[in-house]
Amino acid sequence: MTLLDDWSISFSMSEDTKQKIIAVGADIIHRKGFNNTGIQEILKACGVPKGSFYYYFESKEAFGVAVARYFSSRLGETAGPLLRDKSYTPLERLKNFFRFFRDYFEKQGWSRGCPIGNLAQEMGDLSGPLQLELSQIVNGMVRAIAPVIREAADAGQISGTIDPERTAGFIVASWHGAILQMKVHKCSAPLDNFEQIVFENLLVR
Repeated sequence: MTLLDDWSISFSMSEDTKQKIIAVGADIIHRKGFNNTGIQEILKACGVPKGSFYYYFESKEAFGVAVARYFSSRLGETAGPLLRDKSYTPLERLKNFFRFFRDYFEKQGWSRGCPIGNLAQEMGDLSGPLQLELSQIVNGMVRAIAPVIREAADAGQISGTIDPERTAGFIVASWHGAILQMKVHKCSAPLDNFEQIVFENLLVR
């Protein structure tokens, strides 16, 4: 084994440990919130020695940015393909996208909510780097939905005068508001109301 091989193995193990800290920490943060989650709690859950955290992250704030990116990546991998599945019409793809999350929230007992929305509500005004990262992620969600709305308009499913970008922004904002109410009331009613208004009143011919 060469020195380069040895370095590559060490780097791989180091990167695996970093990703484990992010994944485990993300789950705890999703359950408890960012400020209520301690670094030592994360390391203990990972089985990583104390003091290792700052080897991988400059600060808890930098860790928060990594967690936000992790959440965004996971959501993109699991729900993103639903928006691109051309075996469904544009409106069907949008419904499938939001129903995917609805089903997830139901399995969670209408708790936890959206991890990105949770971070935004808790840290959006308190951390410059996190605020910037969260803003980019939310804008990314808008950019993912807007083309589907444009497709629906081009296909004659909805009014051709609709502004896809502004409408997508409104839908994303309304969705996060519905999730907030869902967590408060612990029921599906806010999500059902969101779906009815969006697909029966907003996205129509």
